[in-house]
Amino acid sequence: MHKTYITKMPDKAGAFLKASELISECGGNIARVNYNKAVDLHTLFIEVSATEAQHKQIEKKLSECGYLKEEEENKQILMIVLTLQDVPGAVKPVLEVINKYNVNISYISSQENGTGIQHFKMGLLIDNPDEIAHLIEDISKICEINILNYEVTDRLLDGTVFYVTFANEMRTILNLNQEQTNELLIRANRLMQLLDEQNKPVLQTFDFIRRFAKQVVDNKGRNFKPIINKKEVAQDFTIYCIEPPCGSNTFVLESKDNIMLVDTGFACYRDEMVDLLSHIIPNIFQKNPCAIITHADMDHAGLIDLVDKTFMSKNCYDNFALEAKGALDFRAQNPLHEPYCSISAIISQYKHPTLSNCVIVGDKKDDDILSFIGSFNFGEYKFDVYEGRGGHVKGESVIVCDELKILFSGDIFVNVKGFSKEQKKFNELAPFLMTGVDSNAKECKACREYLIEKYKGYTFFPGHGAPVDNL
Repeated sequence: MHKTYITKMPDKAGAFLKASELISECGGNIARVNYNKAVDLHTLFIEVSATEAQHKQIEKKLSECGYLKEEEENKQILMIVLTLQDVPGAVKPVLEVINKYNVNISYISSQENGTGIQHFKMGLLIDNPDEIAHLIEDISKICEINILNYEVTDRLLDGTVFYVTFANEMRTILNLNQEQTNELLIRANRLMQLLDEQNKPVLQTFDFIRRFAKQVVDNKGRNFKPIINKKEVAQDFTIYCIEPPCGSNTFVLESKDNIMLVDTGFACYRDEMVDLLSHIIPNIFQKNPCAIITHADMDHAGLIDLVDKTFMSKNCYDNFALEAKGALDFRAQNPLHEPYCSISAIISQYKHPTLSNCVIVGDKKDDDILSFIGSFNFGEYKFDVYEGRGGHVKGESVIVCDELKILFSGDIFVNVKGFSKEQKKFNELAPFLMTGVDSNAKECKACREYLIEKYKGYTFFPGHGAPVDNL
């Protein structure tokens, strides 16, 4: 174990030699020393690696020779590195925060590197771990902070160091700015508290979020390689099935000059989807396409602003209206889902849609397992829209064309058996992070079984996974 001794030594030759000999005699190993004569003529910080028993001997010997101040012997030094813009006054806000908490700086070092960024290395004297934890939080809202040589075991400080480190990793993976990182820190802190209260595996959960972010980023740009299938469901009626490795399926319906998207996927794939859709149907965005969504989850509704008009249930509209007011949407109102949803919004770059572009198809007015709420015509065909009870999420809709015997189920039904290797890898994350993707698993199961029974022989176009014929 590491421990930092704050020693008071006489200003004469051989003082440190004597201290190092005493430490060595007890079996300790000096890991780091800090002394700044200009700051304090007599104070020397010595970080020592030793066993608990050896530390007791070291404390005793240093005290006996007058090198150790009783009231400071249990203090520790927390080494941090700050990443700041190389501009005049950049470090001032951090120093003001440190001064506010009345924390002593035992060491500070910085040097220009020609990059426009400076790394300030500081040693903070830990007297009150509770205050240090809040200090780290406040500094992390100003700039990137990394913690070095950390061995404090105070629970609050341990937790703070953990999620600040996590936020720094996410900053790097997602290329977040300071404001986005601050938001992520807040969400990570809430998630940490929630998991701690429920005695759930903190390390595993944060690892899953890290994997979530990594997979989303790793599948961008040239690596965005969705599975694409083309299905001719009638003369002059084509459905393009786009199955990305991350996020929901997007279906493109084309009938003569009419084009409609069913669900749109994650917002972070905007550029990739624009290029892909333009490749599938040249000049698609000059042909005034519209969209309809099966539900308001961000992996289905992330790109509905690509079109001028999107149809949805009233509950979907109400969900977006809540987001527009800064309130929790229907999914996030579940405390088990809220931290994950907030972090997912940052990872996927989700923004709530423009309400003026949202068109309500209808409103569920009964408690039936699946209720008819409205219909629309696409080309020569009529499509009916039904709303479930909210087993997956409030506002969930199913879109059916009886004449063509096709059905868009959203996430009430997903084709797990039809997942690609990449889809399977990604879709394993959300159920763990949200303790299940359904708001009410029993209700969702009942609705799914109802769909399978009622629409036998139909082709199901699911929210995730390949289409299924004659289910």
